[in-house]
Amino acid sequence: MTSNHRYTTASGREITDDEIDVIANDVATREYDIDEIPRRGRPTLGTGPAQLVPVRIDPELLDSLRSRAARDHATNSEVIRAALREYLAS
Repeated sequence: MTSNHRYTTASGREITDDEIDVIANDVATREYDIDEIPRRGRPTLGTGPAQLVPVRIDPELLDSLRSRAARDHATNSEVIRAALREYLAS
């Protein structure tokens, strides 16, 4: 295997062509249990896939939202969901 590209690990160590060959052979010959492989992507919210709901808000409300999210160490979406749940429960 010849390549002009250099591959490195997360720590910066260069990976040799021989190491790449070993890894490729291992992947090609190993049997994987698909149920054991961690799933990627966003976790589900609630009982199913989340829906994107665009909402227009005025600049002052957006500033307040961002301030609250920063104060709570949360995302804007987390603050909005919590506020909506609280409002709908009342």
